[in-house]
Amino acid sequence: MKNWNPKIWEIGPGRIQRDSISEAAGLLIAGGVVVYPTETFYALGAVPFIEEAVGRIFSIKGRDSRKPLPLIASRMEAILPAVSGWSDTAEKLAGLFWPGPLTLVLPASPKIPPVLHAGTGKIAIRISSNPVAALLAEAAGGLLVSTSANRSGEKPPSRPVEIDEGILAGTDGFIDSGDLPGGLPSTIIDASASQPRLIREGAIGWDTIHGALVGAGMT
Repeated sequence: MKNWNPKIWEIGPGRIQRDSISEAAGLLIAGGVVVYPTETFYALGAVPFIEEAVGRIFSIKGRDSRKPLPLIASRMEAILPAVSGWSDTAEKLAGLFWPGPLTLVLPASPKIPPVLHAGTGKIAIRISSNPVAALLAEAAGGLLVSTSANRSGEKPPSRPVEIDEGILAGTDGFIDSGDLPGGLPSTIIDASASQPRLIREGAIGWDTIHGALVGAGMT
């Protein structure tokens, strides 16, 4: 018999339950860690400004503290205070591919705790196209840590049954949205300089991104 500690909410596609999202956001604001759905995989989330909660995510995943943690935002207004630079390239890519599985690496605002970017001075961020993720981020203040809900080095889960019970047991809440699309993770582009650099090719192909920039005369 499974012995899960977290509060579990079932929010299926097409039936967004705002009371459940509000309750989950309350846990996050209180310093909790919640598993929630994104447009690809389930993620571990915390309010990025609560360093104890961020530390718990590193511990739950067994993640090296020298590896930065990415963020999702509910909307553009939440992103701009989190970054200290916003290039023309970032503007173009955000306009074309957000909300969606494109993560941009940008100069981090001094407001962002260094533990999130491992002292690199850059933060990885995107706006998720999953409505539950977007509403949860909004209800929790606009920004959420968003790292796959698996132990470091293991396969990210797209179905509830794939989430390790040890991962769940370390959290305070789980938003169960059933099976997610899975596939490839978000593509990561460093947009902090004038010329964008591919860090990880994922759900959006580099050819698509590069072609869009070429078409706009930006590379």
